[in-house]
Amino acid sequence: MKDYLVKALAYHNQVRAYAVNTTVTIGEAQRRHNTWPTASAALGRSMTASVMLGAMLKGEEKLTVKINGGGPIGTILVDTNAKGEVRGYVSNPQTHFDLNKQGKLDVKRAVGTNGLLTISKDIGLQQPFMGQIPLISGEIGEDFTSYLFHSEQTPSAVGVGVLVNPDNTIQTAGGFIIQLMPGAEDEIISTIEERLKGMAPISSMIAEGMTPEQILEQVLGEGNVNILERMPVQFQCQCSKERITNAIVSLGSAEIQDMIQTDGQAEANCHFCNETYHFTKENLEILMETAV
Repeated sequence: MKDYLVKALAYHNQVRAYAVNTTVTIGEAQRRHNTWPTASAALGRSMTASVMLGAMLKGEEKLTVKINGGGPIGTILVDTNAKGEVRGYVSNPQTHFDLNKQGKLDVKRAVGTNGLLTISKDIGLQQPFMGQIPLISGEIGEDFTSYLFHSEQTPSAVGVGVLVNPDNTIQTAGGFIIQLMPGAEDEIISTIEERLKGMAPISSMIAEGMTPEQILEQVLGEGNVNILERMPVQFQCQCSKERITNAIVSLGSAEIQDMIQTDGQAEANCHFCNETYHFTKENLEILMETAV
């Protein structure tokens, strides 16, 4: 089944909600980067939360998420947009540890807590909007919850999860974001808080076959959710042979000549999708003429 995201309102428009199944999307990221389980969980949670934030954007707007907590995984970088397209990578994809005391993948140990979560939004202005907070847990979900509260003044609950198979492939991945609208009644807040306390992990709910719609009903109560929109979600990189070619041409003929003399070829690798583009000596000679 293809990944998709739902946008919803609940409790007479006092609550805004998002839920998403990202199993195929995170599986593609795992395959491309050959991430080990703990790194898969960290990257998968980050991409899942990011794609839900992207769903809050409009038109051609996009955002970039950067997480660096000083842990062995290094930097997590994710790009997404308003169309459900997302890509991401980690500095050290072959990072893995034994399960933590709760029997879960030790994402906190991999990510670290001595660092920042930074979100840069390109909404078509001259300068992007940038928000930044110190990491509070390194578990990703709590950190995005803190970001939405402190940087965007929106009380929220973010749940994200990834289950990894014994062969390192992704079994399930997904998440939800619940946001209180201004003036939300205290009784509604208390009800949601109680339901969140008794919930199963998000990855387990998806493993049981629950859809994003059913997940929101689990969090907010059956009959309280009004689905507004469904949108597809996928791993999508913006790199291409054409873009890399244009980048090489922009270096100028002297630089391309140096490539030919030094290596006789050129290779470019995209960090986000791990695709490698190869240019032979003949390719470079043609690009050098173009640059001239």
